[in-house]
Amino acid sequence: MSHIALVTLVVRDYDEALSFYTGALGFELVEDTDRGDGSRWVVVRPRGAEGTGLLLARAKDEAQGASVGAQTGGRVGFFLHTEDFAGDHARMLAAGVRFLEEPRHEVYGSVAVFEDLYGNRWDLLQPA
Repeated sequence: MSHIALVTLVVRDYDEALSFYTGALGFELVEDTDRGDGSRWVVVRPRGAEGTGLLLARAKDEAQGASVGAQTGGRVGFFLHTEDFAGDHARMLAAGVRFLEEPRHEVYGSVAVFEDLYGNRWDLLQPA
């Protein structure tokens, strides 16, 4: 085994999730395939990145819907690395991304926690 290919993120709606991830975060759409049963195979990842992507999976029932935005129990569950912390932070703020704190500069790098459109917590992180 060489790497994790996809991580599933349960979402309320494909199109609103795509709008946030490709618009506000600047991710690229890798695949959007109709599966013929009302569901889609939707994969996004940071622009220019290779490797792990996010599979945006629409909640199919009430139990899955209850997990939207709470998939990691309120903890930071996703870590988005950058080579331009200040630039990406400013671009994301301008796009309406909600940061939960001011940027911090720690021994391991520059970091700020933000929420996606559902409330899942992410670190924007430029490693030292």
